[in-house]
Amino acid sequence: LVGWGFFSGMEKLIVCAHKRPNALCRLICFPWAGGGTSQLAQWSTLLSNSIEVLCVRLPGRETRLNEPFAKDMTSIVNEVTSVLLKELQEKPFAFFGHSFGSYLSFAVALHLKEKYGLEPVHLFSSGAHAPNSDAVLSIKRIPIHDAKDEEILAYIQKIGGTPAELLHNKEIRKHVALTFREDLRVLQTFSFEKADIDIPFSCDITCFNGSDDIPHDLEGWQELTSGDTSFYKLPGGHFYLLEHSNEIFLTKHITRCIENAGL
Repeated sequence: LVGWGFFSGMEKLIVCAHKRPNALCRLICFPWAGGGTSQLAQWSTLLSNSIEVLCVRLPGRETRLNEPFAKDMTSIVNEVTSVLLKELQEKPFAFFGHSFGSYLSFAVALHLKEKYGLEPVHLFSSGAHAPNSDAVLSIKRIPIHDAKDEEILAYIQKIGGTPAELLHNKEIRKHVALTFREDLRVLQTFSFEKADIDIPFSCDITCFNGSDDIPHDLEGWQELTSGDTSFYKLPGGHFYLLEHSNEIFLTKHITRCIENAGL
C-alpha cells in the first residue's frame, strides 16, 4: 500500500510523455503561472533519447483540478521533493523553468541542496528575474487580491501563452484567471535572501529570454553559482518558447549542455 501511495503521488505530480528508463539524465520542467504540462511535456519528442523529460503538474489544474491550489511556495517545494527524491538521488537531473516556473525550480533546487546535498547538473531559467534581484520584490507588490478577473485576463492575453480561442469560454476564462491568481499568490510567498548563505550552487546556469519581453534582471544569477552563467535572447515576447523554431533551439541547446555536463 505504501508503494501505491508513492505511485499515485508520482502519477498526480508528474507527466512523462515518453518513459526512458535508460536515459542518462532527467530534465524536470516547471510550468509558468496559470500553466499546465501540455507544452513542456512534449519536449521529450525533441530532446535526445539520453534525456527523460518529467513535467511538474501543480494542484488545481488538469487531472488535479479538484485539489485545492497550493497555499505557498514551501508546500510546492515539499511536494516536489518528497515525490521525486528517490528519482533525483538515483540519476543526474537538470531543471528548466519558465517565468513562475523558474522561481519554482530555483526554490526546489535550493531545498534539495540545503537538505540533501543534491544539485542539478544544469539549471535552465527562462523569462524570469534572478531570484536574488530587487526586481522580484516588485512582483510581491502586485495587488493580486484587488485585481479583477478581467484585468488578469487582459494581462494574460497581452503576454500570450494561452490560446485565444480558450478564452472565449466563460468557464475556462474564470478558471484561467483563478489559476493565474493562485500561482501569483504562491510566488508572493517566496523569499530568498542572498545574504543568508554562501554561493548555493556549483552547476552551470543558462538564462533564456524573449527579445521583445520586458527586460529581466539576470545579473544576480552569477552570484548564485560557482559554475558558468550564460545568457541567450531568442526572438519573440514572453512566450517566445512556444515558437517552434525557438523550441528547436532550446531543446538542442539543453541537450548539448546536459551531454557536456560529463555525466
